[in-house]
Amino acid sequence: MRILIVNPNTTASMTEKAATAARAVAASGTEIIAATSRMGPVSIEGHYDGALAIPGLLAELKERQGVGYDAAIIACFDDTGLEAARTFADVPILGLCESAVVTAGFLAQRFTVVTTLERSRVLIDNLVRRYGMGDRAKVRASDIPVLELEDAASGATGKLRAEIERALLEDGAEAIVLGCAGMTDLARELQEIYGVPVVDGVAAAVKQAEALVSLGLSTSKRGSYASPLPKPFTGAMSGFSPVLKVG
Repeated sequence: MRILIVNPNTTASMTEKAATAARAVAASGTEIIAATSRMGPVSIEGHYDGALAIPGLLAELKERQGVGYDAAIIACFDDTGLEAARTFADVPILGLCESAVVTAGFLAQRFTVVTTLERSRVLIDNLVRRYGMGDRAKVRASDIPVLELEDAASGATGKLRAEIERALLEDGAEAIVLGCAGMTDLARELQEIYGVPVVDGVAAAVKQAEALVSLGLSTSKRGSYASPLPKPFTGAMSGFSPVLKVG
């Protein structure tokens, strides 16, 4: 099977980091295809960035339909554009936050999501509640700008570890979820250090995508995720106009 991973920000190094993590857990028959958005913010930190990242994300999903993919993963823990992508696509689309918190729920009664900035913490806390895990999970911010995760000299790893230690001590966390795609390369090391499950959203999404494809399941096109109605879009959005599907 072919799984497309789309980074909805425009930083290629983050795409490669996510692709490496995905390939490390993918089954032998799974091909990982990585794509970086070509328009939008260099990192996604809050609602404004997320809104402006969605057109680039949808453009990548649309363009790569020609080569084909069996499922797609949005490589941002804010689940940026997830609902729109599920409406647009005819294959399973997974978000990192939803995949990670569902996985953590299999492993622990109480867990903590450790993310980057406070503005992201609030957004992710709302997602966790929406996904039905509000009573079991706490979300913490480690005061790390996303792009600092790409700089080994930034001290970001130390900040992340300090917040994980507070989560274990103060929250009684039984597992940790890494709340940013830029943290994906740290999961195994942190699990060894702290002796609790550390869930990376990229890895979790890959295994869930493989399961859905293997089961022959995809997003329902009845109701909420029905294909968009054909209509003209104007201005810079004209290229996104839905067309009538035949057959």
